[in-house]
Amino acid sequence: MTTLTWQQASSRLAQFMALTKPRVLSLIVFCAVIGMFLALPAAVLNARYALTMLAATAGIALVAGAAAAINCLVESKLDALMARTRGRPLPRGQLTVTQTLMFAAGVGGSGLALLYYEVNELTMWLTLATFVGYAIVYTVVLKPMTPQNIVIGGAAGAMPPVLGWAAVTGDISYQALLLFLIIFAWTPPHFWALALYRKHEYAKAGVPMLPVTHGDKFTRLHVLFYTVILVAVTLLPFATRMSGLIYIGAAVALDAVFLYYAIKIYRDYSDRLAQTTFRYSILYLALLFAALLVDHYFTF
Repeated sequence: MTTLTWQQASSRLAQFMALTKPRVLSLIVFCAVIGMFLALPAAVLNARYALTMLAATAGIALVAGAAAAINCLVESKLDALMARTRGRPLPRGQLTVTQTLMFAAGVGGSGLALLYYEVNELTMWLTLATFVGYAIVYTVVLKPMTPQNIVIGGAAGAMPPVLGWAAVTGDISYQALLLFLIIFAWTPPHFWALALYRKHEYAKAGVPMLPVTHGDKFTRLHVLFYTVILVAVTLLPFATRMSGLIYIGAAVALDAVFLYYAIKIYRDYSDRLAQTTFRYSILYLALLFAALLVDHYFTF
């Protein structure tokens, strides 16, 4: 039997961690946790809720990591063709198909069990549906078949705050659906900004992203169109009295910058601008949800 050294074991752990797409995973967990906190008034936070929230966070993170691993497995050949992804463990031959499947099954199964026994059945089933939506429906069916993959598949990516909300309340309210709608509207301009400056890699890999199938100008118009939709959607929490002045002030400022970038992309495109827009979109979502949280607990 071969005994791994500490360095080898650490390297192997890092390879498995890379399968979970840590940067994407951190944003998923962040949005789920925000959903949990927004579902509860400060007065009811106690140790019981804290334990539920910890279990839910861990369970959601584990299942999301498993979904990312399946995505990496299905797209390993495509990843090898793209500069952004060719350094992942599977294209480099650091992990095998069997190892990846066992990792995904173990991690995902543990996460679902944790949600079922320590949180509630609704959250477990919603999380399982999200796993299927991302790992199977989006990755296997939509992404290689239609340039609208991001729009349709965005439903799975928009679920984290709904999962968080369900974890602590046991149900889904209109507020949770508003959080879902924000991420759903955010997803197309976020990913199409990336697709614009990576279009040659997507074309080489045979992925029918919108810039590949319909050209730059059409995609730039859609980035602007969906950004306008996003701006309108982000006003809904204030319009429905889910949030107050702190949130709407932050939302208007963040929206103004995003809309500025979207207009610039449409009128005066450059790859550098698309890269900046893509990076800003990630910061935008994090700050928008943080503003919701601050508003929730500090608006009296």
